[in-house]
Amino acid sequence: MSVVFCINIVLGNVSLRYIPVSFMQTIKSFTPATTVFLQWIVWRKHFDSRIWASLIPIVGGILLTSITELSFNMFGFCAALIGCLATSTKTILAESLLHGYKFDSINTVYYMAPFATMILAVPALLLEGSGVIEWFHTCPSLFSSLVIIFGSGVFAFCLNFSIFYVIHSTTAVTFNVAGNLKVAVAVTCSWLIFRNPISSLNAMGCAITLVGCTFYGYVRHKLSQQSPGTPLTPRTPKGKMELIPLVNGKLDDKV
Repeated sequence: MSVVFCINIVLGNVSLRYIPVSFMQTIKSFTPATTVFLQWIVWRKHFDSRIWASLIPIVGGILLTSITELSFNMFGFCAALIGCLATSTKTILAESLLHGYKFDSINTVYYMAPFATMILAVPALLLEGSGVIEWFHTCPSLFSSLVIIFGSGVFAFCLNFSIFYVIHSTTAVTFNVAGNLKVAVAVTCSWLIFRNPISSLNAMGCAITLVGCTFYGYVRHKLSQQSPGTPLTPRTPKGKMELIPLVNGKLDDKV
């Protein structure tokens, strides 16, 4: 999970060099669909048909926004798309630890962070070591810069802790769908701060995506209210992959 986490962070930063924040966040909205698809095809997890239906407006809105993006860049788009797949894999593995192996949020961060640090340390020294040394000698206010870096680390810790806490309380798919609500904020802030051009079709695509997120939340709420004896739709028999405790084998009763 640490390896996938590092890939996600690196690809996210790379994509931001070529595409605006609004477009990158819109591509990230594809994460719920990739999470459902990976859990279905790799780990044979069953999903209600209404869950699949709720992904249609989410994916459709993203495609509409991508096609009409005024600042489209193929390399940045591919980096963000692969990063989206890495995000889905990370949340599924986190659900494995939090649900299957009974980890809690703080333990997950505690075990993941040192490995992620070791993975990123070598390429960071090779690619950015000279730049960091030059920055130390030329930075006009070293204290304020260190405060910003330290504050960034604190926010990163809080972010990862909250991510694992939400996944522990719900599921990986629910977390990714809820994360799509930040798209509207990211698009708005990107337009207000960076003045990135946004067309009417971009705004329509974001709106359709948010409608899909709302419908997904409604479906999960309805499913959580079903009694334990309520029959589910037919499903594929358990295979070897499903016996691995990556996801719950019972009906999720959390929203």
